[in-house]
Amino acid sequence: MANAVPSGALSMEIPPDPPRTAIPGSGTFAVTRPVLYAIFFLSGVSALIYQLCWQRALLTVFGSNVESAAIVVSSFMVGLGIGSLFGGWVSERPGLPLLLAFSLAEFIIGTFGVFSLDIFKATAASVSGSNLAVTAAVCFLLLLLPTLFMGSTLPLLVTHHVKSMGNVGKSVSWLYFVNTLGAATGAIIAALLLLAVFGMKTTVIIGAALNLLAAVLMFLNWLRERRAS
Repeated sequence: MANAVPSGALSMEIPPDPPRTAIPGSGTFAVTRPVLYAIFFLSGVSALIYQLCWQRALLTVFGSNVESAAIVVSSFMVGLGIGSLFGGWVSERPGLPLLLAFSLAEFIIGTFGVFSLDIFKATAASVSGSNLAVTAAVCFLLLLLPTLFMGSTLPLLVTHHVKSMGNVGKSVSWLYFVNTLGAATGAIIAALLLLAVFGMKTTVIIGAALNLLAAVLMFLNWLRERRAS
C-alpha cells in the first residue's frame, strides 16, 4: 500500500528547463525536455501497438494456446531486457551521439515493423509442424531485433538526459513515466480503435509510421544540438 502523501504534494507538471549550460566534455544541449518527452511518448505508443498486433499474428501462426501465448510474451519481454542492457552498454561509449543512436534505433524498429507481418508469415511456413522448443526459438529470434532496439531507447535517452539535467532520479522517472504513458495510450487505441477500424496490417503500419516519425524528429533535434555545440 502506498504511503499517504499530503494533498498537493504530487504534480504532473514537467519541471521547467534549467539554463542551457554545457557540462564539461558533453557539449551544448539544445533539445528541450518537452520535445524529448513527446518523441519518447510516440515510441511508447508504437511499442504497445506492435506488442498487441504481433502477439495476435504469432498466435495465429504458432497456435492459439497457453504455451504459444507464454512463448510470445516471454520472447517480447526477454528481448526488451537484453535491449536495455545493450543500450546501457552502448550509451557508455565515449563520444557517441546519443540522440543519433536513438534515431537510428527508432528507424530500425519502424522499418522492421513495415515488413513484420510478412516476415512472420514466411517464417511460419518454413517451421510448420515443428516441436515446442523449435517454435520458442524461432519466435524469440523473430522478435529479438525489434525488441533489442526498443529496449535500448530508454538507457540512451536517460544517459543524454542525465548529462543535460545532472539529476539521475528525475531523468529516469520522467522518461519512464512518459514512455509508460505512451505505452498505455498505444494499448488502448490499438485495442479499442485501430484494430477494429483498420485491421492488423494497417495498424502495424501506423505503429511503424510513429517510429519513423520519432526517428526523423530526433534526427532533426540531433542536428540542432550538433550546430549549437
